[in-house]
Amino acid sequence: MRVLPGLLLSLSLVLPAMHGHADEGMWQPAQLPDLEVQLKARGLDLEPEDLARLTEYPLGAIVGFGFCTASFVSPDGLVVTNHHCAYGAIQYNSTPERNLLADGFLAATHKDELPAEPTMRIFVTESIEDVTARITEGLDDSVTGTARHQAIDRASKAVVAECEATPGYRCDVYVFHQGLSFQLVRQLEVRDVRLVYAPASAIGKFGGDIDNWMWPRHTGDFSFLRAYVGPDGKPAAYSEDNVPYKPRHHLKVQPEGVSAGDFVMVTGYPGRTNRYRLSEEVRDAIEWQYPTTIELYQRYVDIVEGHPDAEARLKYAGNIASWNNTLKNFGGQIEGLRRADAVAVKARGEEELERWLDRNRDGERLKAGVARLREELAKARGTRERDLLFRQFSGLAMLRAGYSIERLAMERGKPDAEREYGFQQRDEARLEGFLRTIDRRFDPAVEVKLGTELLVRYARLPADQRIAELDAWLDGASTAEAISARLTALYAGSSLTDPARRLEWFAADLDAIKASDDALLRFVDALMPAWLRAEEQDKQASGNAFLYRPQYMQAMIDYNRSRNRPIYPDANNSLRVSYGTVTGYSPRDGMQYLPFTTLEGLAAKHTGEDPFDATQRQLDEIAARRHGSYADPALGSVPVNFLADLDITGGNSGSPTLNGKGELIGLAFDGNIESVSASWLFEPAITRSIHVDVRYMLWVMDVVDGAHHLLREMGLSAARR
Repeated sequence: MRVLPGLLLSLSLVLPAMHGHADEGMWQPAQLPDLEVQLKARGLDLEPEDLARLTEYPLGAIVGFGFCTASFVSPDGLVVTNHHCAYGAIQYNSTPERNLLADGFLAATHKDELPAEPTMRIFVTESIEDVTARITEGLDDSVTGTARHQAIDRASKAVVAECEATPGYRCDVYVFHQGLSFQLVRQLEVRDVRLVYAPASAIGKFGGDIDNWMWPRHTGDFSFLRAYVGPDGKPAAYSEDNVPYKPRHHLKVQPEGVSAGDFVMVTGYPGRTNRYRLSEEVRDAIEWQYPTTIELYQRYVDIVEGHPDAEARLKYAGNIASWNNTLKNFGGQIEGLRRADAVAVKARGEEELERWLDRNRDGERLKAGVARLREELAKARGTRERDLLFRQFSGLAMLRAGYSIERLAMERGKPDAEREYGFQQRDEARLEGFLRTIDRRFDPAVEVKLGTELLVRYARLPADQRIAELDAWLDGASTAEAISARLTALYAGSSLTDPARRLEWFAADLDAIKASDDALLRFVDALMPAWLRAEEQDKQASGNAFLYRPQYMQAMIDYNRSRNRPIYPDANNSLRVSYGTVTGYSPRDGMQYLPFTTLEGLAAKHTGEDPFDATQRQLDEIAARRHGSYADPALGSVPVNFLADLDITGGNSGSPTLNGKGELIGLAFDGNIESVSASWLFEPAITRSIHVDVRYMLWVMDVVDGAHHLLREMGLSAARR
């Protein structure tokens, strides 16, 4: 069951008012026919009904990785996405001697394409079915807490098992409107993904973390992968005998691009928004969650970047990129939410809804449910420091490996339907893949330092937030030196740092694991009761949320419909469509941002030092004004990036940006710094998405990197010079 993290957290009491601002909203495909008037007025040439058909053009070409979006752009399974979405695959194949992150990669033939990390998947959505009645059958208000969570969990697993009876498919029950609706999403799961082409980081990550979330931008954030299947055309694990996947549809690439004022839309898998949360949750984010995470992640960055071993630092390149992204994102959210006075805005909405509920027959019951939700929030605040540190500590590579090994052994003794979510038979291949790939992203010395940082913080917590099992292992150690010594001994006494031994333990039964003298496995076994208590606590909170929140969400929907306000669900990593126009914005008084950047702006930003170190080939071609046919006549140059006013969030990275005919004219890869708080509160005047222009992508492929065979594969001229 695909339940979003933080489900027990509440939502804003008033849904967004949509009239006048059609650009707000991450819409489910099935909702688009109801938006025909707005879509046609904006410039959609397709019929909205066409956008509601998941297996037809263009949605049939849109795919997800589970963390980013991509799209098919050729009949031979060629996939385009962001460079930062392919970062893991690039890093997985990089070594200090052959650093593909720095130098880029281009496969001359299919045989030269490199396997991505074994856990990478391409998901092609084929159907979405409402299964609310099946999931909630037999549940009334008397079923609360863990019992309610387990009933929903059992029903979801039964629905998923039926769906996955056909091999090659991954099915999940997604939660919409905080549990008011449950929908079964059926996706083809492609298990053999290969790296085809990635420009050098001087292109794909130009501007680095300094330019992240900023405008103007000059980043070539694109890469290509390929989907492979078995000779029979069905999904299969990596094999040299596999063949390129033949998608039903692939996007037409439109090399003419777009102009200011043009209609654009983004189709993809946005991860998570918090538009429907209580004012006190916004306050918690501003005052505790974001500042605490910022301070902790900055320490992580300092630890890794300060490590003397270059090879170890390379292994954590993906982590560094993710931590730095979060640092800038959370900092921007604090600033944006304060600027918008979001707490007060949410509070006024809550008061307005309460007055409306007072005039309705069922108002008192719904208000009582809100009060219970507030109690859950207060309870969570009491242990939030401990819970954060314990989650972070449990996420360390070797701890996660040990936990996965023992927990899977525990679950294997049960019927599959009774196993915990994430440890069913369907999950074993991915767990094994994780254990196989740890060494590409793990260094014992670095992990000891990260673990020491977390446990020193944990040791300072008051007694009522401590974990007995962890305290017993620490045995009074509270200084960095003492804790580091214990962790170093723990890792030195474990065979889990050996890939072959990890896989042996992966296949072992529970008795063998418990009888082991492996230091880390013994530690994991001792800590398991604490993990199980935390899991039980989460189930209790989740079950209560599933009881109260759907009632409350229905009240909000009824309230907003009474005011003729269209409704869209919070993002939850399911397929959505957003739409808007290419346009700039004014971030502050006296400043106006134009919607396009150009090659000349890129050259002007070049300093020769990372991250503003454009390649010499780029600089030479720009200086010679060899724009080919990729230049925009109105700009007098090749556009690099552009702005649009549509609604996206994390997970939309790599999403194809389409024109009104459904043709590819760019890739969404970022938002402006003013937009990061839009996860909570959408502000149409300043919320913008940032896209890499298709003309810059093609210019780099043609003029800079010579990827002519890929241009031909996409049906384009090999040399548009």
